[in-house]
Formats: sequence, structure tokens, C-alpha cells
Amino acid sequence: MNMLRLISSDVRAKAAWLYGGASARNVLKALCTDGTAAMVCYRLMEACQAARLYPLAMFFNKLNSVFGHCVIGRGARFGPEFVLIHSHGVVINAAVRGGRGVKLEHEVTIGAERGESPALGDNVFVGAGARIIGAVKIGDNARIGANAAVVDDVPAGATAVGVPARIVARRDR
Repeated sequence: MNMLRLISSDVRAKAAWLYGGASARNVLKALCTDGTAAMVCYRLMEACQAARLYPLAMFFNKLNSVFGHCVIGRGARFGPEFVLIHSHGVVINAAVRGGRGVKLEHEVTIGAERGESPALGDNVFVGAGARIIGAVKIGDNARIGANAAVVDDVPAGATAVGVPARIVARRDR
């Protein structure tokens, strides 16, 4: 998927999440919200990294840090419909992989431990202040509660909360 289509899918997904649909009006509103500039900088960084334009990738990475108040490693990869609901304080390790429709609130950390990084499935929601650390797998349609500390795998359709995170609910797939 090319960069413009990824950016479009991300912004449309954010409009749908925030305003209940991806109409032109809602997309325009989503473009003006906190976190959208960080999403665009991330996609530009990702495209530059893939094209081996490393100085430009570093520029967009630093731009995101200064203006988006988040740090997303240059090797991090997310599928289409990636949404930063609020970008402030988000930190994502360079080796993190995420599927389609990942949505992150503010102050989320997705980081490595002993060189191993998390992998997130499709349609994962991560609440404000949550931490996902190490070689854990977050299944499709999982939800991570605010301020949870995830150090073990979360199965598909499960909701995990607490420190350390524990499964409190499962939804049918």
C-alpha cells in the first residue's frame, strides 16, 4: 500500500473512531485533532526508511518527537488504519509490529525487553498509560485497559487490565 493510501486509511479510521463515520466533514475534523500530525509524520518516516532515505527518516522521526510529543522507532511497522488518538507521551520501540486498525491512546509505551519486542494483531485498542513490554503477542480484537502493564500474551478478543495485566473479559470472535 502506498504512503498516501496509508495516510488516508489512518485519517479515515481516526474520523470513524472519533466521530462515528468517515464523511468528508469528519475526516476534516480528524485532520485537525491531536495526534493526526504524529500519524502523518510516522507514515512519512516509514516511507523514507523503506526508500533508504535515512536522513529524511530521521528528520520526520525528530519532527514527531518535537511536535507530536511521541517517539516511534524508525523500524516500527503498523498496518493500515493506525490511529494515535492522542500522541502525547507515546513511545514505540523500533522492532514493534502491529496489524490493521491498531488504536493507541496517550502515554502508551510499547517496548522491548532483552531485545524482544511486542507484536500486536488487528483491531487492537490500547488505553491511556498502558505499557506492553517484551516478547508478548496481543491477539486480534484485544483491548488493553488504561495503565495496564502487559508482560504476558493476551489472546484474541480478550480484555486485559491491571498491573501486571490479567484477562478480565473475552468476547466472541
